[in-house]
Amino acid sequence: MKNQELTVKREGAFSYPICLRENFNDLATKAEETGFLGRKACVVSDSRVFELYGEEICEKLRQVCSKVTSFVFPAGEEHKNLDTIEDLYEHLIQESFDRKDFLVALGGGVTGDMAGYAAATYLRGIDFIQVPTTLLAQVDSSIGGKTGVDFRCYKNMVGAFHQPRLVYMNLSVLRSLPDVEFACGMGEVIKSALICDRKFYDWLSENADSIERKELDILEEMVYRCCDIKRGIVERDPTEKGERALLNLGHTIGHAIEKQMNFQLHHGQCVGLGLLAAAGISRRRGLLTPQEEAEIIRCCQSFHLPVKVKGLQPRDVLAASKKDKKMEHGKIKFILMKGLGHTLIDKTVTDQELLDGIADVLDAEK
Repeated sequence: MKNQELTVKREGAFSYPICLRENFNDLATKAEETGFLGRKACVVSDSRVFELYGEEICEKLRQVCSKVTSFVFPAGEEHKNLDTIEDLYEHLIQESFDRKDFLVALGGGVTGDMAGYAAATYLRGIDFIQVPTTLLAQVDSSIGGKTGVDFRCYKNMVGAFHQPRLVYMNLSVLRSLPDVEFACGMGEVIKSALICDRKFYDWLSENADSIERKELDILEEMVYRCCDIKRGIVERDPTEKGERALLNLGHTIGHAIEKQMNFQLHHGQCVGLGLLAAAGISRRRGLLTPQEEAEIIRCCQSFHLPVKVKGLQPRDVLAASKKDKKMEHGKIKFILMKGLGHTLIDKTVTDQELLDGIADVLDAEK
């Protein structure tokens, strides 16, 4: 591995490094360089991830922090809610955390979103760092400052933009990631390539076997390219006023399927289904050839993402999509594909087009 780094920076607003590593060895050094020497840290993690990496992370941080505590919540999307945030607030208050102290999000997207939201709102905002341990979090959710929690059945409906001070990735943890979680991350990887980088998309196909074997050099290149794509978009549009909406490719229908499945399908799997639905809509509009649509289906299959889901009705999924936070003046900002590696924002997609796209990925029961 090259131990690459890149910086997310917007003049006068934020600047933070993304560090790609093969272990956690220099986490303390990076925390000190970021300005956390002598501060208190709270490591926020779920029960599954903390058991694997929690003590090591706490031990590293004790080298530079005045005190290190931990807040561990039960693993699972169902705990990504305001009740868990309230418990975290209480822990921080009892441990006398002030505005100079910081949180450490150790885990996947659920943990990163919640710890980030708590950091954004505790004492009107404290610092936090991201230590993502899933592929999905490393290539997407740990970067860009989107934080939030689910509200009842509505995904990420409550949240805030709050940029981390540091993103530190140990890529070797991906080798022990369950196959289904690795596949979920690949849903976001494919999305990144389809947004704006045809060469990267082709690279994924050419290196599929090495990716599946989780060769660290290949994983580093893949994660770096995804981070670089998101870095550029976040720098140009940090609060999603325009271009950043492209990162929602596959998410409008994907989130709706996720909700209708009561989160029984993983987020990345639903994003993959959303990509295929968007591909179908794009093909019917003449923006994508049938061959390109077939290639996207093949790519998702090659990385073990589902291409059909059972047990849902198109109109139920459509209704759920209308409650998505990406609605604007009653219209969905839908992301369409214009060939492989090019996307556009469209507000004219009709309900019938959405129904047809949704039907493409539903396995109708006889």
